[in-house]
Amino acid sequence: MLTEIECKNLRCPPDKKRVRLSDSGGLYLEAGPSGSLRWFWKYYFGGKEKRLALGRYPTISLKQARLARDEARLLHAKGIDPAMKRQEEKLFNRHQSSNTFEAVARELHEIKRDGWSEKYATRWLERLEKDVFPWIGAMPVDKITAPILLQVLRRIERRGAIETAHTLRQTTGQVFRYAIATGRCERNPSPDLHGALKPVTTKNMAAVLEPARAGELLRAMDGYTGQPVTRVAMLLSALTFQRPGNVRMMEWEEVDLQDAMWTIPSVKMKRTKQEKLNGRPHLVPLAKQAVKLLQEIYPLTGGGKYVFPALTTKARPMSENTVRLALRRMSFSNEEMTAHGFRAMARTMLVEQLDANPDVIEAQLAHNKSGPLGAAYDRAQFLTQRRKLMQQWADYLDELRQGAQVIEFRKA
Repeated sequence: MLTEIECKNLRCPPDKKRVRLSDSGGLYLEAGPSGSLRWFWKYYFGGKEKRLALGRYPTISLKQARLARDEARLLHAKGIDPAMKRQEEKLFNRHQSSNTFEAVARELHEIKRDGWSEKYATRWLERLEKDVFPWIGAMPVDKITAPILLQVLRRIERRGAIETAHTLRQTTGQVFRYAIATGRCERNPSPDLHGALKPVTTKNMAAVLEPARAGELLRAMDGYTGQPVTRVAMLLSALTFQRPGNVRMMEWEEVDLQDAMWTIPSVKMKRTKQEKLNGRPHLVPLAKQAVKLLQEIYPLTGGGKYVFPALTTKARPMSENTVRLALRRMSFSNEEMTAHGFRAMARTMLVEQLDANPDVIEAQLAHNKSGPLGAAYDRAQFLTQRRKLMQQWADYLDELRQGAQVIEFRKA
C-alpha cells in the first residue's frame, strides 16, 4: 500500500522511460521523465489487459485515486468496460456541447455569413450575443420550449425594444429550423409565439406629402444659405428620389451628363450579397434640371471622387446627417421631413397628382418586385417610361416651386 510520502517522493531516473509504484487492486502511480505523476488502474476485460487513466498527482490525491479505482471496479463487476464507458461519456458530452443553442446558432452563422452582407451578418450575431445567449445559449436546443423562449423575448420587451423582440423571434426560428435539419431537435417553438408579443407600432419616415408644403420646401432649398454642395444634394434628392446613402455616395464616374444618366453600381444598392455581386446596375435617368445642377457643382467637386464630398476631406462622402441638419436649419423638423422622405414624397405625389404608372415608379425607386418573377424582373424595360417620368416630375416640382395651384389630379 502506498503512502502520501512515497507518492510525493517518486521520481523517474534519467536513464529510464518511466517508474511505477503499485498500491492495491491494480492501482499504481507512474512517474515520467518530464516529472509528471499519473494514476492508472490496470484491469482485464475480454481476456485483454487494459488500463484506465485516473488523473494526475497531486491534483488527484492517493485517497481520491482509490475512490476512482473502486468506482471503476464496480462498473467492471457489472460487465461494463470502464474505459469504453468513459469514451462514450466523452462523446456524449461533446455531442451535448455542440447541441447547445449557442453552438447551433454560431454554426448556422458560419455557414450563412458568406451569403449575407457584412452588416447583416454582424448584426445578426450581435443581437443573439446580447439578448439570447446569456439566457438560453448553454441550453440543449431540443430542451428549449415556447414558454422558455417567450421569457427571453419578454426581457427585451420590458426595456421597450419591441421591434428587436420580434426580430429575435424570427432569428431564433432560423436557428431552430437549422437544428431540425441537422437532427438536433424535432420542432421549432418560435412559430408558437406568433401573437404572443406586443405589436410593433410602425412609424413611416417623415415626408412632406402636400403639394403646397412641397412648394415651400423647394423654395426653402433654393434659398438655403449653407454650403452650396449641401443645397444641391437636397435638390438632387428631390429630383431623383433615390436612397439617401446612394445620393451622398454618388461618384462623378457614375454620371453621364451627355446621356443624362446616373448609373449606380449593383454593389451599392440595397440588395442581398448575391444580388450585389450578380445584379444589374440601377439606372437613374436625369431630368434637364438635375443635369443643370450637376453642371453647376462640377467646378466645386468635379476634381474629386464624390459629387458630394465631406467638408473636411474629398476622400469621403458627406455625412449621413448633413441633409437632415440642413432640413432642420430650414425649420423642417424630424417629424415633418427627412432625407429619406424625398422618396415618399415622390412616390405619393407622382400617383396622386400626376397619375403616374405605379410599376414605373417602383422601378425608379429600385424596389424589389414581388411575385413569381422576383429578382429576375427586368427593370430596364421601363427605361423609356422612366426618362419621361423623371422629366415630368422635375417640371412638376418647378410648378410647385413657383406656387402653382396643382392640388387636383393632373392627367398626363
